[in-house]
Amino acid sequence: MNLKALGIKFIINMIIVFSIFGIFYDASLVNLFIISVLTTAVAYVVGDLFILRRFGNVVASISDFFLAFVTLAMLGIIFIQTDMPIVLASLFAAFFITITEPFLHAYMQEKGPDEKSTRPLTRGRYQTEIAEESTPNRITRKTDKRRDPTK
Repeated sequence: MNLKALGIKFIINMIIVFSIFGIFYDASLVNLFIISVLTTAVAYVVGDLFILRRFGNVVASISDFFLAFVTLAMLGIIFIQTDMPIVLASLFAAFFITITEPFLHAYMQEKGPDEKSTRPLTRGRYQTEIAEESTPNRITRKTDKRRDPTK
């Protein structure tokens, strides 16, 4: 897990959630913090660890928009009690989160996976390794006498 990228993602999500939901709705700071944490966790696990590594930056950025929208809308309905529609604010917040995602994805791809994370799938691009022995030819077959230096 790349903790620095996760921290950057959390700060971006927190700024956007606090700005949009905090200004237009009467929501407590604790609820906005919980929404930020859960949105970051879902987007990081599904979008960055799964989709980004398998499909690339463009597909991950597009899927992050829908993922952020659905997550923010559901969490907004659960945590924010209001008469105004949450969907429009979730749409704006997802849009602003999606604008920042390609930069975060480029940073994550540049840094590469950590030691503990798994390697990305290669989709059938296998490479064989061919090398000659670098040690002297001491062990030979009994039938090949011309290569045996002792006989």
